[in-house]
Amino acid sequence: MDGTALALVVAAALCHAVWNVAAKGAGGDMRFALFTATLASALWLPIALWIGWSVVGEWGVAEWGIVAASALIHVSYFVTLLRGYRAADLTVVYPVARGTAPLLAALCALLLFGERLSALGALGVLAIIAGVFLIAGGPGLFRAARDPTSQRRVRLGIGWGAATGVQIACYTLVDSFAVKVLLLSPILVDYFGNLLRLPLLAPLLWRERQTLPALWRTQWRAALTVAVLGPAGYVLALFAMQRAPVSAVAPAREMSMLFAALLGGTLLRETDMAARLVGAVFIAIGVAALVRGAS
Repeated sequence: MDGTALALVVAAALCHAVWNVAAKGAGGDMRFALFTATLASALWLPIALWIGWSVVGEWGVAEWGIVAASALIHVSYFVTLLRGYRAADLTVVYPVARGTAPLLAALCALLLFGERLSALGALGVLAIIAGVFLIAGGPGLFRAARDPTSQRRVRLGIGWGAATGVQIACYTLVDSFAVKVLLLSPILVDYFGNLLRLPLLAPLLWRERQTLPALWRTQWRAALTVAVLGPAGYVLALFAMQRAPVSAVAPAREMSMLFAALLGGTLLRETDMAARLVGAVFIAIGVAALVRGAS
């Protein structure tokens, strides 16, 4: 992975950490997902028109099919993530999701795209996953699991986190296929994925339409943050996937865990600081190994 790809991944990880803070703070559901998709579709429209005016008309069944599949998976992912945030502690849901996803994405990319990952790169993937676990609380997660009052929340967090992680891996592979094989613009892939989420979400929310104005007044700031930084971060990651193997980019994106920890207690609790420092070292070592060991 070259320096440009690494810089793109670092910027993407920072965007990802910030918008997750906003999403958690909003405590939203499918209605929040609708707000963010609507805002993103409006805010990113000028750029999409500029890039896609002479391109989209040439898209065929394969291009529209892959974009539609991406939209469907992203809707399911975002709703699952928000549901997990409401049902369990973020300190369980987030690390399980972000630890499961890169491992699955890296393994599938090796099989589907014919990528190669050296022994050093494979160790880097494992180091990043270990770092994610430690930053999320490390041994403290197991202590929480032994507490009878929190066992159910821990189990729910693991379940929702794993479900979210599988969907992250799925959309990573679908979108990387779009930009690496079909050679679609990362900006257009993300934009039309957002746009197609609107008709997918609208029927589900029709019965809740009377609650939307009141929720909008309390959630629009968080939705705006997600609408700006969510696409920005993901587009940067897709550009990185065009330059470097998915099996390297997907795990390296987990630097977002490090940034989230640095944000201080909003996304992750300010406890087990020793474990978090060790986790940060693991992530740094893992990313360095990926830079040298991925091809």
